[in-house]
Amino acid sequence: MMFSHNRRKLLQASGALVATGALSATTPAQAAAPRVVVIGGGFAGATVAKYVRMWNPAIQVSLVEPNPGHVSCILSNLVMTGAVGMSTITLRYDNLRSKYGVNIVADRAVSIDPVSRVVLTANGSRLPYDKLVLAPGIDFDSIPGLDSAVLPHAWQAGPQTLALKAQLDSVPAGGTFVMSIPKAPYRCPPGPYERACLLADSLLRRRRAGRVIVLDANSDVVAEPHTFHTAFQTTYAGVIDYRPNSEVLSVDWAGKKVVTNWESVPFDAANIIPPQRAGKLVAAAGLLGSDPATRWAPVNPLSYESRVVPNVHVIGDSQGTGQPKSGHMANAQAKVCADALVRYFAGEQPDPAPMTSSACYSPITATTASWLTVVFGYDAASGLMKPVANTLAEAPAPTAGHYKDMFGWAKNLFADSFS
Repeated sequence: MMFSHNRRKLLQASGALVATGALSATTPAQAAAPRVVVIGGGFAGATVAKYVRMWNPAIQVSLVEPNPGHVSCILSNLVMTGAVGMSTITLRYDNLRSKYGVNIVADRAVSIDPVSRVVLTANGSRLPYDKLVLAPGIDFDSIPGLDSAVLPHAWQAGPQTLALKAQLDSVPAGGTFVMSIPKAPYRCPPGPYERACLLADSLLRRRRAGRVIVLDANSDVVAEPHTFHTAFQTTYAGVIDYRPNSEVLSVDWAGKKVVTNWESVPFDAANIIPPQRAGKLVAAAGLLGSDPATRWAPVNPLSYESRVVPNVHVIGDSQGTGQPKSGHMANAQAKVCADALVRYFAGEQPDPAPMTSSACYSPITATTASWLTVVFGYDAASGLMKPVANTLAEAPAPTAGHYKDMFGWAKNLFADSFS
């Protein structure tokens, strides 16, 4: 959602910071322009960098990202089917640099010194910060026998997206494609079910349909249950074989079989999506705390500041606030965080009642799509973000109109984060 901000206060804060910056030549170092370093250039990182600069240009913002652009997971399932090309989902940082003055650091962050407030990079650079924002996305658990270079999970878009397309293209007539869904929470709740539908649709359109076996570690469909149960049982009846409570334990590539907690499942091609956790840098920085079972960074949703390490904020997929992990939600969280940072440097407190929203469009066939929306609000009792009553809505049925709307929604989201 578009986050509403008090523009008068922003302008007042901006004027105060510009004045402070103008005195920096003759005043102590603490009067210098505030420095924000952002690590990770996905929807969360790009958005927070853009909006901090847009809302207060006196704040210096550096975005640390080794890649020349972000390859979006949004719409990537359509690359797998050939409906769109990689260029459609490849988003560059040029506008962040030229329009908003974000300093793009083409490097990889390797460690953080939270005491000295310095980020160290692979090339040996030291980037000092007043506030640090981590948006590194996700990391994956290992599964015995699974080599993602051979069986791509494609839950990070890019070369693996094309490798998954090759897996789909390799399925023989009447063959079996096995895919897995990890236990929630994971990135993009409806994504795996959407992928299963598009796999089945593609096999049907190519007149090669056999079976798509969906091994879901969850007890039921995690997102858009009405839509996907209808698709599995009606649209793709006899093609999609949905098996809940099926957790992948290992993969035997040579024997072409997946071993679950229930059975051994043979395949001709497969897409095994491993369980997920916060990005490596989040764990390495100690932001998960002392409990080894913690998978996501505990943060204060009013500002996304870590509850473990001060002056470090975590947004996007790595945060643990009860919100779904999606590009749309990462964009919304980034605006709340940007607002809190601008307020912080102006000597103000964060908004005490932030709200975010998530919207997802899911293609169900080559020409139809469904959608789901929900609004989240801050719950002071739990310190988490929770769905606001009566805001969860799901499309009654996939339509061609929703399919067309999906591209407009994605285009607007891409532009809001990267343009």
